[in-house]
Amino acid sequence: MLKRLRNLVAPPAAPARGTSGVSPLLRNDPPAVEQRAALLAGKNIPYTLKRSSRRRSIGLRIDDCGLTVSVPLRASEKWLHSVLQDKALWVVEKLDNWQARKPVETRWVDGEAIPYLGELLTLRVVQSLFDTPPARRGSKLFVFVADGGDAKKIEGAVTLWHQREALQLFAQRVAYYASLLDVTPRTVKLSAAKTQWGCCTARGSVRLNVQLIKLPLRLIDYVVVHELAHMREMNHSEKFWKVVGSVCPGYIKLRRELKAVAL
Repeated sequence: MLKRLRNLVAPPAAPARGTSGVSPLLRNDPPAVEQRAALLAGKNIPYTLKRSSRRRSIGLRIDDCGLTVSVPLRASEKWLHSVLQDKALWVVEKLDNWQARKPVETRWVDGEAIPYLGELLTLRVVQSLFDTPPARRGSKLFVFVADGGDAKKIEGAVTLWHQREALQLFAQRVAYYASLLDVTPRTVKLSAAKTQWGCCTARGSVRLNVQLIKLPLRLIDYVVVHELAHMREMNHSEKFWKVVGSVCPGYIKLRRELKAVAL
């Protein structure tokens, strides 16, 4: 399962004196969340600073929201500055990579390209008084709406079409690979998770991200196999990857390809 980029830094050998024994009413605790910026590797990098009394180390996370730095409640500014400068090149590189992977925002107008199974369909907007579902004809996706300039209606129609296509295709691929792996999933549902392509419970409930319908079938199959393999091994051990490889021998290349896709 695809996860956000993370980096953890342990506290220095001699951390600042704690606050045990001091009443919370008497402490001047800093704000829990702040918006800040720092000069890292020659670039001004905005970031979100989060403080927590439960943390014992400084953690750096990079995702679609940018850089988030999580620190212990009473972490010193000197320690924070030291960690940011030490990880400056890592932060800038990962942020640049994330921006490069970020998909181009779709314009919901006639002629726009709509991703589907690794290809691009041309969106054709047709004004219609009838509530007709979108229809694919070759390399074109026809959407029927009362107002051809209503971007929200067009987006909603395409979204529902993606969902219908995804549920039907995912159910087929799950059934196919379940027979090869000798497992019996109980349900197949769509997911709108922000950080996972799929998940599977020990009881056999499989959830697959609807965004997968935009990717090539080989990547959809890899995610399906990955999740079904968890019904045999609920971990990522060597045994788990052997199960994956038994029906998806090219999984290492596919896994690398999927990691390059922004979710």
